[in-house]
Amino acid sequence: MTTAEPRRRRMPKAQRKAQMLEVAEAVFAERGYLAASMDEIAERVGVSKPMLYEYFGSKEGLLIGCIHRARTELLDRTQRAITGAEGPEEVLRRGLLAFFEFIADHEQSWALLRQEAAITVPSAVEEVEGIRRQQTDLIGAVITGLVPGIDQVEAEAFAEIVVGSTERLALWCERRPEIGPARATDYVVDVVWRGMADRVTPAGG
Repeated sequence: MTTAEPRRRRMPKAQRKAQMLEVAEAVFAERGYLAASMDEIAERVGVSKPMLYEYFGSKEGLLIGCIHRARTELLDRTQRAITGAEGPEEVLRRGLLAFFEFIADHEQSWALLRQEAAITVPSAVEEVEGIRRQQTDLIGAVITGLVPGIDQVEAEAFAEIVVGSTERLALWCERRPEIGPARATDYVVDVVWRGMADRVTPAGG
């Protein structure tokens, strides 16, 4: 008597999509966007290439999916990191640390998405800029919430300064691997907070 081979359970769509993005991010980082092939990505995932196209439409669509996934994860990390922070300085420190830790966790892929994609895939530029706007909007909203009465333009300006300086330092850290997230965070806080402290610290805070 023989027993039938158990049928392999079908992976839920959301889980399959996440798997595709995980593999694609790795392949893009290893090969570069132009050299990466949908065939290799599909093979590593264990699906047919048509299925990959069914989910994302094209290799460009898959790249955009990777950037959007990173954007969502970064926002989630940052929001969780600043939850419960007491005062603007702690919010700044926690948020910066979350950003630098995110970059460290996705170092190769982030470098590829930011640099090569920006050159070869125009639509990726908008997605990367969307990440910046996401972070500035979050920081500006937090500052406004913590400092009632602060000028909205000033809050937006501080947010742009924080995000701009942080992104440049992250680029520098790629060339300085010995600088970890905690040390990078200290550098930004030590410099940026000096200029912000008197203007965003509530009276008596």
